[in-house]
Order: sequence, then structure tokens, then C-alpha cells
Amino acid sequence: MAHAIPPAIIAIGRNYADHAKEMGGALPTRPLVFMKNPASICNDGDAIVIPVICKEGGPQVDFEGELAVILDCDCRDVAESAALSMVRGYAVANDVSARWWQNEGAGGQFSRGKSFDTFCPMSAITAARAIADPQKLAIQTRVSGELMQDASTAQMIFPVSRLISDLSRGMTLLAGTIILTGSPAGVGHARKPPRYLRAGDRVDISIAGVGSLSNKVVEAQ
Repeated sequence: MAHAIPPAIIAIGRNYADHAKEMGGALPTRPLVFMKNPASICNDGDAIVIPVICKEGGPQVDFEGELAVILDCDCRDVAESAALSMVRGYAVANDVSARWWQNEGAGGQFSRGKSFDTFCPMSAITAARAIADPQKLAIQTRVSGELMQDASTAQMIFPVSRLISDLSRGMTLLAGTIILTGSPAGVGHARKPPRYLRAGDRVDISIAGVGSLSNKVVEAQ
């Protein structure tokens, strides 16, 4: 079933300590928040399309396997203790990122480099009731068969309940909003040499109990 365009995609950066370190950043003391264009969403099996605009700045398109949280209702000023009751379900997501546009091409703001069409692949949604604890889930990412990310959501600096509570302070989160909870270490940008996505690659991400996501990579002509 194809995903409808959500009202918002709110993403969290550097929410795993090892990833923050590999990207050269200090550990955050508050969630690092940015937005992705809702129209960037695509489905399991769809192609990740590297757009022509990403030829500016050189090879740069990266993968980031993440746990996605889908909200079931409008919520505002939610207590952390009640936050998980606001969740409709969980999904596997890929926060595809054009690193030059993220870091240099848009005035220092993340959103542009995170928001190109097809840059938010997401699996089918697994009902929240099927996930006993979102902080006890194994997550793995493979690129063309090579294991790149292998971690647990237990390693999040800010757990799902804290993120929902914090993001809803003074700001209404609409039903259907997607929260991307951050990516563990192992992304292509931090490797030496960097391993960016290229035409012909396939990105496979799995989260135990939640599901899997597989997308081939193509280049726009």
C-alpha cells in the first residue's frame, strides 16, 4: 500500500553517540531537529533517484537507516510517560541525505539536502501494539549486500518517548506526522574513503519486529 503524503516529517540528527562522533560533532544535549519535505516520501521497492541537482557538489548521496514513528493523533505538550500512547505504529525508514547540500549548499541548514524527491523511503507500518519496547530493536543497513550499520535502538541518546514529548512542547504534532529517530554509525559519508550511493546500488534496511525496506538506486538523466 502506497504511503499518503504525511502532514510533516520531523527528523532527529546525531541521536546515536557513535554516529555523532563519526560525523565530527559533539554529543547533543537537546534533540537536533530538522524537517524533511513530506513529498520526499516513497515506498518499499521504489527507486531512490539521485537528482541532477546532486551533480553540484560532487558525489554525496548517503544512506541512513532509521526507526520511523507515526503518530496516531494530534498531540501537544505530551508528558513523556504518555508519549508512546500517541503512536500509531513504527516503520523502517531511510533518511537519504545529499551531504553537500546538507552541509554547504543551503546556508548551513539540513532540510534542503534531506528533502529531494524519493529521499524518504519507508516500509509498511507495523502497529504500535506489536512493539513491546521501541528501545530494544536491532537495526541493520546493507548497501549492495555489504553490512554498513549494525546497532540497537537501545543506543539512542533520546528515546522515542522523550522525542515525542520534547517535539510536542508548544507545537501541535498532527496525526500522521512521521518522526525519524536518528541513524546509528556506519553511514557512507564517514567512511574512508566515503561510500556514497551510486546507480545500481540496492539499500536494504531491517529492524527486528518492525520490518524491512529495500530500494534500488538510479540516477536521473
